[in-house]
Amino acid sequence: MHGAREHSESEHYDAVVVGGGHAGAEAARAALSVLGPHGRVALVTMDPSRIGAMSCNPAIGGLAKGQLVREIDALGGIMGLAADATGIMFKMLNTSKGAAVRGPRAQCDKYAYAAEVQRLLHALPGLDVIASTVDGIETQTSNDAVEVSAAILAADAHFVHADPRAIAQNAQHLAQAVPIYSVRGASVPRRLCTSQLILTTGTFMRALMHVGESTTQGGRIGEGSAIGISAALKALGFEIGRLKTGTPPRLRAGSIRWNELPAQVGDERPTPFSDLSGTPGFERFPTLAQVECRVTETTHEIHDAIRANLHRAPMYSGQVDAECGPRYCPSIEDKVVRFADRTQHHVFLEPEGLYTDEIYANGISTSLPRDVQDTIVRGMHGCEAAEILRYGYAVEYDMVWPHQIDATAETKRVRGLYLAGQINGTSGYEEAAAQGLVAGLNAARALRQLSPVRFGRDEAYIGVLMDDLVTRAPREPYRMFTSRAEHRLRLRADNADERLTARGGALGLVDASRAARWDERSARLDALRTALSKCAYTGGPLMEYARRPDIESREIARLLEVSTASDLALVDRICNDLRYEGYIKRSVGEIRRLKEAEHAIVPPTLQPSTIQGMRKECVDALVKFAPRTLGQASRLAGVSPADLSLLALAIRRHGK
Repeated sequence: MHGAREHSESEHYDAVVVGGGHAGAEAARAALSVLGPHGRVALVTMDPSRIGAMSCNPAIGGLAKGQLVREIDALGGIMGLAADATGIMFKMLNTSKGAAVRGPRAQCDKYAYAAEVQRLLHALPGLDVIASTVDGIETQTSNDAVEVSAAILAADAHFVHADPRAIAQNAQHLAQAVPIYSVRGASVPRRLCTSQLILTTGTFMRALMHVGESTTQGGRIGEGSAIGISAALKALGFEIGRLKTGTPPRLRAGSIRWNELPAQVGDERPTPFSDLSGTPGFERFPTLAQVECRVTETTHEIHDAIRANLHRAPMYSGQVDAECGPRYCPSIEDKVVRFADRTQHHVFLEPEGLYTDEIYANGISTSLPRDVQDTIVRGMHGCEAAEILRYGYAVEYDMVWPHQIDATAETKRVRGLYLAGQINGTSGYEEAAAQGLVAGLNAARALRQLSPVRFGRDEAYIGVLMDDLVTRAPREPYRMFTSRAEHRLRLRADNADERLTARGGALGLVDASRAARWDERSARLDALRTALSKCAYTGGPLMEYARRPDIESREIARLLEVSTASDLALVDRICNDLRYEGYIKRSVGEIRRLKEAEHAIVPPTLQPSTIQGMRKECVDALVKFAPRTLGQASRLAGVSPADLSLLALAIRRHGK
């Protein structure tokens, strides 16, 4: 396929995606879906066999993160499908609370997950996978705007093909999965011409790994560091920051007294992420055998050992040259320092797959020296003789402060350059995948000369995520929470399809098959709502009985005489709608009032310093963040309601 191109000086693509993680996978899929059968996208990654790899925790979803995965799926993405196909323990979190804050989560077989992501990408027509790094970005000036013209690859770049034998093996036994992108193809010209470049570099930009005093280059164990891209971004004038993250040690399962520890079990009736799971063609769910996790804990003796060795921890010794680490996924060193009164912290021992002996020690992320990690692990109950297969380590890496992007994921400085994932200062597979989808969608729309898409905060958690990034400057890796979404009663995990699938179809993200299944499900929802409105129970309407929070939706389903798993899920959704109905009606009016102001465009030619009466603090914030809409401006720190009124007036006058 590529042999005729081997000696050309350049190669042209509609879009080039740099990075094969969760953001890169969704970006490539979204771009090709919108571009259609004649689209061409290159996915450039250092190690194609690691496409879709779960670098840290072998899990997808959770509180608020599960909502993101459901929204990605409703918009045609692949993360939910891959999680459903490879999940080995499914659990709905926060079930003791209302449906708005519940979050689906799946422990996955991490090797099967990566293989499934690779298989789903391989099925996309028009995708070329290239083994290389991007060392430079070429730009040109058109109509006074700087725009992308090419990506410059490192030497020895080559195409990578899928191995048919690996595909066949995975189809036969996904739990014994192997990477499919492993066949080296023809060499690739160093210059990839494109007007749309999507950077999803993860933790690899100028990355360093730390274990105690030991430091090595790389963004993930056994892999390298992307050096050239940081220099290229700096040369283009971007403000670069440096963040850090970490990972816990992996333990050998056979060395743990597993059966002596309390068990953590999944749900008896697992909830899938994807709307396709359980439908024709995807009937088997869960696909893989289900497992249990175990729980242990640290002790005060372990905490004493950590305190005694803080001077040897790169995070505390000054060895790590990064501004901040993840506050909501802290290292065990951070937890011991910040919560000095605690004598123990829970540690969840999670199998990383069905055919691996690796156990992920969730709760003791660390970069302490190996001898201290030995003390930590063997001081925990059940782990006295545990063997550490891989020690925990910290990673520091370059990122781009996200006030330099728009909510479309496109940079404000360079047209056609998009950033998604940890390069924007976020943390988490789900956040990365959501940004990748937005970047791929808008890159493809730009190619087709269509207007950019920004999801609203009242429309999706994806909208909350993108808006937060461009209006608030995170000084620590950003993580999604339900508390960040002011419209969370509407943005539930169970109604993502209702909110987004039709829109995804209109945008070209959702294929005809998925759209047809949503049409069928929508019709069934309408039928069940009609049946509920017509039924009576003990002298009153069944609908009023269903509103009661103490009545289980299964009881309502029994009274409606429905019993299939799909119908039970729809009845549960209808009951949730009824219970939140009063709150949602009040919020709809507020959303309607805010809508006009939210989407009012701030003209790029409007100079904040010329607005009479505006405070300097507000002018500085508007200049730094350059909000594209009045809604974005309203959420900037330093912008008061009075400032906002002046800005709205200036926008109207500017238009005249």
